[in-house]
Amino acid sequence: MSSSDNPHPSAASSEPAEPQSALPDAFPVLPVTPQVSQPVPTLTYVARDPVWSGWDVLVLALLTLFTLIVSEFVTALVAMFLVHPGAKFRDLLQRPSLDLIGEILGYVAVAAFMIMLVEGKYRTPFWRAIHWNWRSQGVPKFLGLGVLTVSLDLLGRYLPMPKTTPFEQFFSRPADAYLIAVFAVSFGPLMEELFFRGFLYPVLARRTGVVLAVLLTSIPFGFMHYLQYRSWGAVLVITMVGVVLTVVRVVTNSVAASFAVHVGYNATLMLLTAVATDGFRHMEKISSIVGRLQ
Repeated sequence: MSSSDNPHPSAASSEPAEPQSALPDAFPVLPVTPQVSQPVPTLTYVARDPVWSGWDVLVLALLTLFTLIVSEFVTALVAMFLVHPGAKFRDLLQRPSLDLIGEILGYVAVAAFMIMLVEGKYRTPFWRAIHWNWRSQGVPKFLGLGVLTVSLDLLGRYLPMPKTTPFEQFFSRPADAYLIAVFAVSFGPLMEELFFRGFLYPVLARRTGVVLAVLLTSIPFGFMHYLQYRSWGAVLVITMVGVVLTVVRVVTNSVAASFAVHVGYNATLMLLTAVATDGFRHMEKISSIVGRLQ
């Protein structure tokens, strides 16, 4: 028997039941703190300067020597069969105009190899890798420095200098003289600066430091001209000119600057030669100036 004061125990309560935790009280649930991801450090790759090695420079030097010899032989052969069929091969090898044409063709092949080495093997823009860094506003200044560098040739008065040099054969005729004059202020100094101040100097500087690298770049630059002048006095003067050119390369970090100085130096000597010989017409007067031309 039931009454309202004693409800049935199975009757549902009107209040909702409080949910029970699945874990016992001994293991309370802790709040989860979100993890903040840390940025992954990035590695910056710094390209080697220069990108080429000393072995590359050695191969380039040997290739240049081989290419110049072959190009001059080929030029003389072509001239013997197509232009001068009755001439002797030995005489054609000693003809200044053909010798210069062969040298230009050889330099073109060497320049192509330089570009393929830097851009093909090392995937780097050639002019940036070579540190050309052309600044047009500085050209007159560097040309003027080249003019002043001619004063080093005054040392020839105190050194054993020859009265005549093999290089004078290039001035045996006015036509040959004008051709060598154009070459001396354009392609000639360009190729010399690309090799010595562009390729060779930075490799030596990385190994030996700046001061020793300047000397080690300038000495072979002077020795390279020995066969042209057959004079150690002339080689010494040219070596000192090489020091000036390399120091300009160091200070400006620009091969274009040393090229401009080189052009100014050669152009001054060529102008003095032209004036002294009345426009290359009186070549007997040339020995006083041109013996130290590069």
